[in-house]
Amino acid sequence: MISIAIDGPAGAGKSSICRRLARELNFLHVDTGALYRAVGLFVLRRGGDPADPRSVLPLLPRIRLDLQFADGEQRILLDGEDVSEAIRSPEASCASSAVSALPEVRAFLLEQQRSLARQHNVIMDGRDIGTVVLPDATVKIYLTADAEVRARRRWLEQRQKGVEEPYEQVLAAVRLRDYQDSHREVAPMRRAPDAWLCDSSALDFEETVAVLLRYIREKTGVKG
Repeated sequence: MISIAIDGPAGAGKSSICRRLARELNFLHVDTGALYRAVGLFVLRRGGDPADPRSVLPLLPRIRLDLQFADGEQRILLDGEDVSEAIRSPEASCASSAVSALPEVRAFLLEQQRSLARQHNVIMDGRDIGTVVLPDATVKIYLTADAEVRARRRWLEQRQKGVEEPYEQVLAAVRLRDYQDSHREVAPMRRAPDAWLCDSSALDFEETVAVLLRYIREKTGVKG
């Protein structure tokens, strides 16, 4: 099996880019961030504090989390409900960052992620795929962009969905998420030593896909 690990900060476009790459290469896309978002959403819905282990850990055995794949695209089911859209809210994003800092939550989801990589050719994106989840991945990429660029992309995306939020507030949230993800004690976000760095600050979506696709094909020989 071929595994491609793509890490990077929030707002770098990892999920949408990886979905496209997966279609081009006929790989399975595994959005690991969505798993943590689902756990965070579950905690919020139960009235818990995602940053407090005393709130989160007793809930883990009660979480029924399933993945479904339609045309190579991942859907997240939480207690049988498709929450693929609900987990994209700002609240779920912050909750995801908090629960992902807990080692028990990471252990809870780790084997599920590795099992998928053993069974399929995968493109897996997250914060610690190349460093922790798939340290022996065939290809490792660290996809990033300037915080201001990532915030503007997210701000425009929210406006298209009818969500009005000041750009400054979105930028502050992006910077806070970067700090939380890179400073957590367990599996902090960082570039693996053998990961290729792709800075998409000056690239649009199609240009980023083209650059990554060319690099992956050079490294794996896969044409898709």
